[in-house]
Amino acid sequence: MSRGHGGLSGGSHRRRFGRLNKVVRGRGVARRKAIRAQVLKDFRGVGEPLDLEANVSTPADVLSDILKDLRLTEGIEESRLRGAWTEVAGEFVGRQTEPVSLRHGKLTLKVIQPSMRFHLEQTKKDLLLRLQKKLGRNTIREVQLILG
Repeated sequence: MSRGHGGLSGGSHRRRFGRLNKVVRGRGVARRKAIRAQVLKDFRGVGEPLDLEANVSTPADVLSDILKDLRLTEGIEESRLRGAWTEVAGEFVGRQTEPVSLRHGKLTLKVIQPSMRFHLEQTKKDLLLRLQKKLGRNTIREVQLILG
């Protein structure tokens, strides 16, 4: 039981290797935990504190995006269209007609009386030019009259 042959007797080798195994295991466990945490972070997309304002949109932004996607942004507000039509056509004609729709540059007007429709058919080109001057050339490209 001499202790001069490398310390293998008396259990010293177990203490030495036991300590070494604990250190290696500790590094391995810590490394595995770090790798696992990184994989979960990458998978979940979470790691840093999230910016609470990042994904918040106002209803106006959402609606404008929807209208752009549906290509409905070419229209104008109904009240602005009605006001422009009454101003261009006159008060009397404005009361006898009603803008029904504006789609793809085509303004559809509902006319109450056949005689008024005939009158508007005769002056349609002039009314269209004045509407284009008032609202913009690309807003209205055609006027359609329907009896109703």
